[in-house]
Amino acid sequence: MKKLRVGIIYGGRSGEHEISVASAASIIRHLDPERYESVPILIERNGRWNITSEGPTVTSAAEVIQKAEPEKVQSSSQDRETHFVAYPSQETILSIERLPVTNDQELTANAIVTGANLDVIFPVLHGPYGEDGTVQGLLELANIPYIGAGVAGSAVGMDKAITKKLFEASNLPVVNYVFISRNEWKQAPDAVKTKVRKELQFPVFVKPANLGSSVGISKVQAIDKLAAAVSIASDFDRKIVIEEAVPEAREIECAVLGNEDPVASTPGEIIPSREFYDYEAKYLDTDSRLLIPAPLTKTQTETVQQLSIQAFRTLECAGMARVDFLLDGHRKKIFLNEVNTIPGFTTISMYPRLWEASGINYATLLDRLIHLALERHQEKQTLRINHLL
Repeated sequence: MKKLRVGIIYGGRSGEHEISVASAASIIRHLDPERYESVPILIERNGRWNITSEGPTVTSAAEVIQKAEPEKVQSSSQDRETHFVAYPSQETILSIERLPVTNDQELTANAIVTGANLDVIFPVLHGPYGEDGTVQGLLELANIPYIGAGVAGSAVGMDKAITKKLFEASNLPVVNYVFISRNEWKQAPDAVKTKVRKELQFPVFVKPANLGSSVGISKVQAIDKLAAAVSIASDFDRKIVIEEAVPEAREIECAVLGNEDPVASTPGEIIPSREFYDYEAKYLDTDSRLLIPAPLTKTQTETVQQLSIQAFRTLECAGMARVDFLLDGHRKKIFLNEVNTIPGFTTISMYPRLWEASGINYATLLDRLIHLALERHQEKQTLRINHLL
């Protein structure tokens, strides 16, 4: 049987670059070499795309962060500049080998361009410019199968403000929140403070609307501390979500797998090493713990699984997603927090670990995701794009 060529796009321009590198390294290690040929494609922090001579070999985001020159962990001088062909073609990607410029020759006249075909893409990109529908749009133009949600599901899943509005419209439980723009805060901070005091109870969390991995998040105990938190969040996004903190919150996560008929995994629980599960607690500390399965009642477990599937469908996800919840320690009420359409994929990440606890090991999970991507793509090919033909 012909091997499938799997393009693994990783890195990216977002603040979650390091997590993406670690996820890609794990995926490449676990793809069955008898069935798949891995093609690592690195997006550097400046946005340049390369086909790498060898994929990343790191084992964690912390390892990437702690390197003095992290880019050298990921790429080498043998990497080739790469461009996607943004239309249906047998040449999915074009690799460019730049040759030395001599005399007055143009740079473009001194390059060797090589085309190659890929069978399916795994965009292992976390955060903006990858998980938010931007890369998915490029892959749609190229008409190539890819793992994960489409343009709409990716974009909506990344934007916490829109996600909450859709959950509310679907009668799914979310905490009380307001969202503001950076410009709104700059022009009328006192009005924003009045709005927050009127609609929310402190403490609150202040978050960038379009970022993951708990980057830019602050917990605020009183109104006089709000400005500093909004300043931090607005460094990362022009939209900011402010939401009530759940009392004695327990952080519950559930993995979803599928297209039209998604299934939910056994839920897990995170015991953060810090006051809340921020970036450092996730990737730099070693004291945070994952409890799988989560110590929940049967009813709570079933509720989390049902809500996970409802959230997945509400956002029109596909392939995979990790759905995060907050369990109120006082009222025992469960709230939907957010949906990650491209969750972390290292061997210690919650998504693959939840499926392993549910009976699907890492390599089999990759097989399932590739199959789902091909299945969804094949179905889309039956659609008409021109009513005149």
